[in-house]
Amino acid sequence: MGMKKDYEDIPGTFVFDADRSREGYHLNQFCISLGKQVNRDAFKAGEEAYLDKFPMKPEQRQAVLDRDWNRLLELGGNIYYTSKLAAFDGINFQNLAGLMTGMGVEAYREMMVKGGRPIEGNRYKSEWGEEE
Repeated sequence: MGMKKDYEDIPGTFVFDADRSREGYHLNQFCISLGKQVNRDAFKAGEEAYLDKFPMKPEQRQAVLDRDWNRLLELGGNIYYTSKLAAFDGINFQNLAGLMTGMGVEAYREMMVKGGRPIEGNRYKSEWGEEE
C-alpha cells in the first residue's frame, strides 16, 4: 500500500480505507457473492474452483482457504463482507470477533458486556514497544 498512515499504529486494527478497499476488491467481491444461495452451493461444491472466478492475489486466496480471519482484513477484506464467509461456515459475528481477538467466544462476550477493552495500553502499538 501507499504511505504509512497515523492510524496504522492502532494495535490489532486494520483500517478499511481507500487503499485497503482497492487491494481487497476481488476478495470482497468473492465474500459478498456468498450472499446468494447458488454461489454458496458452488463454493461448497468446490472451494478452489469457485475461487478461480475471482482474480485475487495468492495470499488472499490462501487466507480464504485457511479461514485466516485477521489476515483477510490485513489483505483488504472488509469485516462486513468477510463475515459472509464466516456465516457460510456457521460462525456468527460475535463468535467471529472472539476468534479474531484470540480470546475465545465466552471471554470476548464477557469483556464486551463489561464495557469492552480498556483504552489504557491499547491506543498505539508504540505503547507496546513493538513499533513497526
